[in-house]
Amino acid sequence: MDQEMLAAAHHELATAQSMLTFEDHRRVPLSSHVTAARVHISAARIHWLRSFASMPHAVIPYLPGMQSLVSQHLPQSDPCRAAAQTVTPETLRNAEGGAQELFKILTAVELAYGAALRERLRAASFARIVLRVALFLFILAAGVVALTIKWPNSVPLCFNPPPTEAGSTAPYTIVCPVGSNNNPAGKELDADFAGVSSWGDYLVVEVAGLLAAGLAAASALRNMRGTATPYQVPVALAALKLPAGALTAVLGLLLMRGGFVPGLSSLDSSAQIIAWAIIFGYAQELFTQYVDKRGQKVLDAVRGPSGPPLGDGAPAAAQAANPPP
Repeated sequence: MDQEMLAAAHHELATAQSMLTFEDHRRVPLSSHVTAARVHISAARIHWLRSFASMPHAVIPYLPGMQSLVSQHLPQSDPCRAAAQTVTPETLRNAEGGAQELFKILTAVELAYGAALRERLRAASFARIVLRVALFLFILAAGVVALTIKWPNSVPLCFNPPPTEAGSTAPYTIVCPVGSNNNPAGKELDADFAGVSSWGDYLVVEVAGLLAAGLAAASALRNMRGTATPYQVPVALAALKLPAGALTAVLGLLLMRGGFVPGLSSLDSSAQIIAWAIIFGYAQELFTQYVDKRGQKVLDAVRGPSGPPLGDGAPAAAQAANPPP
């Protein structure tokens, strides 16, 4: 029986090594390969520990590490965790009940490995979702620019403030992100907008919002703690801010043009329009901050040797992200 467990452990380790030896196959290295390898390594450890069934006292040197693993990943209400805490070196030395004590600790360790895997899978799933949403927003922002190239005068990002020059006969001036006209014909506002607006207006506004969102993303990373997992949650959160900034810049200016913000519906220069685009691009933090908080909760939920165990003084965020089963 011991030899069978050792052979099974050797097979699991060989499988894990084959998944991480990318020189032997053409698969692209992905975090999923690391996760799968961890599953096989955990299974190898379980098989190896089971090989001590005939001599349970041999696992006494590893008992503190196993109990620590159980405390990190199983909540206090879990009966397997409570049973594992009752295992001591003395009970493992017991000739009659040592095998049963070993079975209790191994059951808890196996459950702890499963809980740890679920924590990492949640982090991987969250990162994938955020990256897909970020990609969708990038496509949407690019689509807005493409539509304005085809129909540059459909929804112009232009304003018509009162004339600033003394003696001007025009009732208003036309100001767009990349152009202006201080003496329009004044016969029809839409026709005057069409004469000044261009497809580059939306592009300039989106680039300004994108740059502002990039600064916001760099600033937000100072509060984001890293992780030892192969899942790039902080990178996904930063990527989400970029297209969000481009779109909020456009939407903010459209709201201003529609008079949604009293007193700010008549910007009188292209520089002011771009400045407000930068402000609206940075303002995407109002929406993405909730995703940032959720991302930090996901990272806090991936516990390890450096993190607090669940139920033993762990942060409320970590416990909320991993409620007891």
